[in-house]
Amino acid sequence: MKISAAIIALTVASASAFAPAAPSLTKTALFGAGNMDPVDPTLNGIDDNLDYESFDPTSGDSPAVSRNNNGGVWVKQRARPRRNRKSEGIRSMVRENIVTPGNFIYPLFIHEEDHNTEIASMPGCSRHCEESMMKEIGESLALGVNSFVLFPKVDDKLKTNLACEAYNPEGIVHRSIRMIKAKYPEAIVVTDVALDPYSDQGHDGVVENGVILNDITVNQLCKQAVSQARAGADIVAPSDMQDGRIGAIRDALDSEGFTNVSILAYTAKYASAYYGPFRDALDSHPGFGDKKTYQQDPANGREALIEAALDAEEGADMLMVKPGMPYLDIIRRLKDASDLPIAAYHVSGEYSMLKAAVEKGWLDEKDVVLETLTCFKRAGADIILTYYAKQAAQWMKEDGLY
Repeated sequence: MKISAAIIALTVASASAFAPAAPSLTKTALFGAGNMDPVDPTLNGIDDNLDYESFDPTSGDSPAVSRNNNGGVWVKQRARPRRNRKSEGIRSMVRENIVTPGNFIYPLFIHEEDHNTEIASMPGCSRHCEESMMKEIGESLALGVNSFVLFPKVDDKLKTNLACEAYNPEGIVHRSIRMIKAKYPEAIVVTDVALDPYSDQGHDGVVENGVILNDITVNQLCKQAVSQARAGADIVAPSDMQDGRIGAIRDALDSEGFTNVSILAYTAKYASAYYGPFRDALDSHPGFGDKKTYQQDPANGREALIEAALDAEEGADMLMVKPGMPYLDIIRRLKDASDLPIAAYHVSGEYSMLKAAVEKGWLDEKDVVLETLTCFKRAGADIILTYYAKQAAQWMKEDGLY
């Protein structure tokens, strides 16, 4: 099995990572492409005036470089991959992987306030009020982004260990689904199925004596998923990583007549350090310990194949890998092992690292984001969850890419 692995390692050493960007470096005339004299392809006499002796690759009994019929230097290489890169027209003709806005799922943070609240650790992202959420969805749809996943910031007074607010039909997610579908019926609404936003323990499941109770949690997740389907969700996305939850949720949905509601399973969700800004956004940091007893060990790759086989057998329609960039090898493993569509989550920590480097003036935001999204596609992702969905779609439109 081929494994494609690519890891971004950007270390922002100080708390001033989001300080104003340093002035961008500018290219000098030294690097200008339009002011160069023609190059003589024979290269004859170019070293005559040097005050040191140079090596001639075209001389000797075994020259490294030959000369063609016109006397020009010639590397005897028939296959030249650069021919397929020589112009944008040819590069676009032979391009293997193309990202479009239709590949994106746009995560939106929502809350009950009548105003937006910026998320300090995720520059450019906010918790949206209802009006702002609807505006963001309308503008995104116009750019070709059709799918959205909702993440709620829940008032602390509504949080309990059993997380009953998760299936309240008048809760923030359920009302938002109905509002979106009423105005934008063509929008694909994805919902997060997990208890942590509603838990007073900050965990994805029900807790007893410091232990996450798997089966009791699955019972609550079934209620949550069915309630979201009743509100109009097109896709439910269980992110809890409890054993057996995909099959139970599939059976729950089907038994209530929601056979057309899809399941996007968080199949390989790792106990990652990249989730911090997301937890800031939802105020859902674990109340104790960590999530390593149910999320996957970052050191394990084959384990993702076990989860993928189980999720597929239990009725998942799509499989997700989370985080994204540090786990491109896992995306490729799942792509090779399964015929189901594969999703990659470009998570909050990845997003914030890019933002920090961009605001320092170290990276070009547009170029690095579009490259990153293309890397997901090349690794095997059919679907990309990214906070850059709307901005990337705008860049693609400006560049005439779709």
